[in-house]
Amino acid sequence: MNMRTFLLFAVLCVFWGIPYFFIKLALAHISPICIAWGRITLGALVLLPVAWHRGALAPALRHKGAIVAFAIAELVVPFSLIAVAERWLTSSMVGVLVATVPLTVVVVAPLFGVHETLGARRLIGLVTGFAGVIVLLGFDTIAGAAEWLAVAGLVLAIVGYAAGPLVVQRYLKGVDEIGAVAVSLGVASVILLPVALATLPRQMPSALSLTSIGILGIICTASAMLLYFYVIHAAGAARASVVAYISPAIAAVLGVVVLHEHFGVGIAAGLALILLGSALGSGGGERLSPESQSLDVEL
Repeated sequence: MNMRTFLLFAVLCVFWGIPYFFIKLALAHISPICIAWGRITLGALVLLPVAWHRGALAPALRHKGAIVAFAIAELVVPFSLIAVAERWLTSSMVGVLVATVPLTVVVVAPLFGVHETLGARRLIGLVTGFAGVIVLLGFDTIAGAAEWLAVAGLVLAIVGYAAGPLVVQRYLKGVDEIGAVAVSLGVASVILLPVALATLPRQMPSALSLTSIGILGIICTASAMLLYFYVIHAAGAARASVVAYISPAIAAVLGVVVLHEHFGVGIAAGLALILLGSALGSGGGERLSPESQSLDVEL
């Protein structure tokens, strides 16, 4: 990896580590669904012209069913439920829990016809990672029905993130990545529009909340995807996937340093176990194709 690619990879890690922080800021005056719709719509407005210029829209539109499934699994469900969860959970905890996505891919892959060998290394990784989740939720304060419901919603978001690339591998293999993501963002925007309109704030949101949505849409969604594709082509999908292990640490640091969120022994130990488990559990066996990995639009 040359210096240019390394620097862009570092920027990508930041772009995918900061969404949880800006979601928390936007929630001060904007509903979770409006936040999700706003960032998705801004991302679509940036990427659709790029995909049109590449001639990638028409090929993607030939796979309407798979595009809709991907949009719901990878965008509508996770973006909405993560924003909802951050009403009751800290941004650092949400970021750490989302780091279980690589492990969840291994668990749900057989449901999509992707059968991988579950060797000793992978089994140890799964046990280690999910032990990290237990440590995270057990040692840090999760009190009351609202917080546990937020955790349950977050689990659904993680399953959605895991299902997205598997939908791609099964039904969208060979489709231009930019085209598939751009069209999916457009579809997700249309799906969320009625709920977003119903939950619009009654007063003009603060400049900070509006700026946060702008950053989420333009930086954390559209620009991050373009950077991700560049890093994949320049350094390979395996190296690009390392961003999943770095961005949760950035989310935790921002939450603690800027938002003054509690960072107890549970989050620290849980983060370490989850990242170790993800590194072990997602290695070896039959890996997802580069095409499917490049379409994982995790936060």
